[in-house]
Amino acid sequence: MESNLQNSKKTKHRFVIESIGLILIALSPFIFKLHEFLPKDPDKTIEFLGLTIEKNGFNNLRAYAWFFLNKLIPLYLLIIWFFTCKHWWYHIILIPLCMYAFQIFEVIYDEDDVIDTENLLWLLPICMVIIPFVYFVRVKLYDKYVHGIDLELMDAELQLYREREKNSTSNIHSSSKIPQEDQMDLSEDVSNKTLSNLFRQFQHSLKNLFNFML
Repeated sequence: MESNLQNSKKTKHRFVIESIGLILIALSPFIFKLHEFLPKDPDKTIEFLGLTIEKNGFNNLRAYAWFFLNKLIPLYLLIIWFFTCKHWWYHIILIPLCMYAFQIFEVIYDEDDVIDTENLLWLLPICMVIIPFVYFVRVKLYDKYVHGIDLELMDAELQLYREREKNSTSNIHSSSKIPQEDQMDLSEDVSNKTLSNLFRQFQHSLKNLFNFML
């Protein structure tokens, strides 16, 4: 009962998140058109949620909003794509995603007349990590499904072979100890049987001698 309740909660949570994503994708053209409702006056500012939005180095507030939305919409579309993509190469989406994130950061906090210039240098460390990782995944999948080379299966087989070899070695050592004990028992049995036979023969000879004297 509890598992069914948890599954239903997870399903509702997932349904809500996916619905929000669908709404954002469907509204992306309308969100982009919001810049047309902003003033062209260079001296105009807007108060939004207690924040004062200015032109921030652009000619006017409309130009600033137009440029900002040109970065924001691709950014959240890439975020949705990254979290919903089921392909093996989905990590590579992080590169354009980070590019738009750095560009938005530069638009908000940089007030000079030059934009989209330094974000390429910020992307180099990310590219140096993501590109080799994606290439490694690609090579691994290519070897597995094209060449039929499964490294994990080979490691498992090698581990199994090592365990079998270890067990066989331990069995050999244990079996080599058992014959020594058997040999000791056998030697004792042989000695006991020999003594008993000699004693019986001695008794039989004494009986014959006694009968002969009588």
